[in-house]
Amino acid sequence: MSTKEKIQEEVDVLEQEVFQHEIVLHNDDVNTFDHVIDSLIDVCDHTLEQAEQCATLVHYKGKCTVKSGEYKDLEPRCSKLLQLGLSAELV
Repeated sequence: MSTKEKIQEEVDVLEQEVFQHEIVLHNDDVNTFDHVIDSLIDVCDHTLEQAEQCATLVHYKGKCTVKSGEYKDLEPRCSKLLQLGLSAELV
Protein backbone atom coordinates (compact mmCIF):
# COMPACT_ATOMS: atom_id res chain seq x y z
CA MET A 1 0.00 0.00 0.00
CA SER A 2 1.41 3.38 -0.97
CA THR A 3 1.67 6.31 1.41
CA LYS A 4 -0.90 8.25 -0.63
CA GLU A 5 -3.46 5.43 -0.33
CA LYS A 6 -2.87 5.12 3.42
CA ILE A 7 -3.31 8.85 3.99
CA GLN A 8 -6.52 8.89 1.91
CA GLU A 9 -7.82 5.93 3.91
CA GLU A 10 -7.13 7.78 7.18
CA VAL A 11 -8.89 10.90 5.88
CA ASP A 12 -11.94 8.85 4.86
CA VAL A 13 -12.17 7.35 8.37
CA LEU A 14 -11.81 10.76 10.05
CA GLU A 15 -14.53 12.26 7.84
CA GLN A 16 -16.91 9.47 8.85
CA GLU A 17 -16.21 9.98 12.55
CA VAL A 18 -16.71 13.75 12.62
CA PHE A 19 -19.92 13.92 10.61
CA GLN A 20 -22.07 16.56 12.24
CA HIS A 21 -25.70 17.49 11.88
CA GLU A 22 -26.81 21.11 11.56
CA ILE A 23 -29.79 23.25 12.47
CA VAL A 24 -30.54 25.52 9.53
CA LEU A 25 -32.70 28.57 10.20
CA HIS A 26 -34.75 29.90 7.27
CA ASN A 27 -36.02 33.40 6.64
CA ASP A 28 -39.71 34.20 7.08
CA ASP A 29 -41.85 37.32 6.98
CA VAL A 30 -43.36 36.76 10.41
CA ASN A 31 -40.72 36.92 13.13
CA THR A 32 -38.94 40.08 14.26
CA PHE A 33 -35.18 40.38 14.53
CA ASP A 34 -35.51 40.65 18.30
CA HIS A 35 -37.52 37.44 18.55
CA VAL A 36 -35.03 35.55 16.37
CA ILE A 37 -32.07 36.90 18.34
CA ASP A 38 -33.65 36.10 21.71
CA SER A 39 -34.55 32.59 20.51
CA LEU A 40 -31.03 31.86 19.30
CA ILE A 41 -29.56 33.06 22.59
CA ASP A 42 -31.98 30.95 24.65
CA VAL A 43 -32.11 27.79 22.54
CA CYS A 44 -28.72 27.61 20.81
CA ASP A 45 -26.62 29.24 23.54
CA HIS A 46 -25.47 32.00 21.18
CA THR A 47 -23.85 35.18 22.38
CA LEU A 48 -25.66 38.38 21.47
CA GLU A 49 -23.16 38.98 18.64
CA GLN A 50 -23.57 35.45 17.24
CA ALA A 51 -27.34 35.72 17.32
CA GLU A 52 -27.32 39.12 15.62
CA GLN A 53 -24.98 37.86 12.89
CA CYS A 54 -27.11 34.77 12.26
CA ALA A 55 -30.31 36.83 12.14
CA THR A 56 -28.72 39.17 9.61
CA LEU A 57 -27.48 36.28 7.46
CA VAL A 58 -30.90 34.63 7.53
CA HIS A 59 -32.53 37.91 6.51
CA TYR A 60 -30.20 38.62 3.58
CA LYS A 61 -29.18 35.12 2.45
CA GLY A 62 -32.43 33.28 3.20
CA LYS A 63 -30.92 30.74 5.58
CA CYS A 64 -28.04 30.15 7.96
CA THR A 65 -26.62 27.24 9.94
CA VAL A 66 -27.14 28.25 13.56
CA LYS A 67 -25.85 25.18 15.40
CA SER A 68 -23.95 22.01 14.51
CA GLY A 69 -23.26 18.90 16.51
CA GLU A 70 -24.67 15.51 17.37
CA TYR A 71 -28.24 14.68 16.42
CA LYS A 72 -29.29 13.88 19.99
CA ASP A 73 -28.25 17.37 21.12
CA LEU A 74 -29.70 19.23 18.14
CA GLU A 75 -33.11 17.55 17.85
CA PRO A 76 -34.62 19.10 21.01
CA ARG A 77 -33.10 22.48 20.13
CA CYS A 78 -34.62 22.40 16.65
CA SER A 79 -37.98 21.38 18.10
CA LYS A 80 -37.84 24.32 20.50
CA LEU A 81 -37.07 26.76 17.67
CA LEU A 82 -40.08 25.39 15.78
CA GLN A 83 -42.27 25.79 18.88
CA LEU A 84 -41.15 29.41 19.06
CA GLY A 85 -42.47 29.92 15.53
CA LEU A 86 -39.15 29.96 13.69
CA SER A 87 -38.55 28.12 10.42
CA ALA A 88 -35.80 25.63 11.17
CA GLU A 89 -34.72 22.21 9.95
CA LEU A 90 -32.27 19.60 11.16
CA VAL A 91 -29.95 18.29 8.45
